[in-house]
Amino acid sequence: MSAFTILIARQPVQAAKVDTVTTYSNAMQKSIKVVVITPDNYDKHKTYPVLYILHGYGGNYAGWVSDFPVVKDFADDHQTILVCADGGVSSWYFDSPVDSAWKYETYVAIELVSWIDRTYATIKSKKGRAIMGLSMGGHGALYLAFKHQEVFGAAGSMSGGVDIRPFPENWNISDKLGKIKEHPNNWEEHTVINLIGLLGKDYPALLIDCGTSDFFYKVNVDFHNKLLENHISHDFIVRDGGHDLFYWTNAIDYQLLFMHLYFRKSL
Repeated sequence: MSAFTILIARQPVQAAKVDTVTTYSNAMQKSIKVVVITPDNYDKHKTYPVLYILHGYGGNYAGWVSDFPVVKDFADDHQTILVCADGGVSSWYFDSPVDSAWKYETYVAIELVSWIDRTYATIKSKKGRAIMGLSMGGHGALYLAFKHQEVFGAAGSMSGGVDIRPFPENWNISDKLGKIKEHPNNWEEHTVINLIGLLGKDYPALLIDCGTSDFFYKVNVDFHNKLLENHISHDFIVRDGGHDLFYWTNAIDYQLLFMHLYFRKSL
């Protein structure tokens, strides 16, 4: 039997098909819901690039469709499959070193990707696979892309928490890493800014976007500067704005365009 089971609840939309599927993670021994958006003219005899998108702290897999209707248009306009993964309330998309039941890195980067490739007509290589996210999901997208460069060919972050160390008391991160004073190495090893050294010659195409009034603005500037110091090419966008839906409604258009251009260039 497949590692995943699928239960489809189709929602009425004008064009692209939005399917809510229930997946099963062997690593965490639990069911996890995901939204999969396919073009209206989806043909199983063709192959499509796939864009994985990760929600922020307190969100879930369903928020992308309700908050950002443009994602459905993107599926049709650019013949792309979108996968809205679920990372729990505060997973930060890593495998917890203090809680063996918490393995969202394994789930998203390995289990979910494998299942999507088995279930849908996908381009089964990094050239046809990208990942993006906002806030906690921005950290997650970059974290997973840096640690799994053979899986994702491009990664984008909107208002991402690209360095979690300045926020040791926030967003339940210590539940998954331990208190920073007691487990400092866990925090050093699970913050994406410290993973830049993992990037090889064929590193992912990168887009980082953050507003100047965002509480993550400074860590994004620091992340940008560290990428420059390490000669890692990337796009870095800064605009007026904070950590809110108004900013992300603007930012997502740039993220989607970046991913489309990556697919067009690589495929």
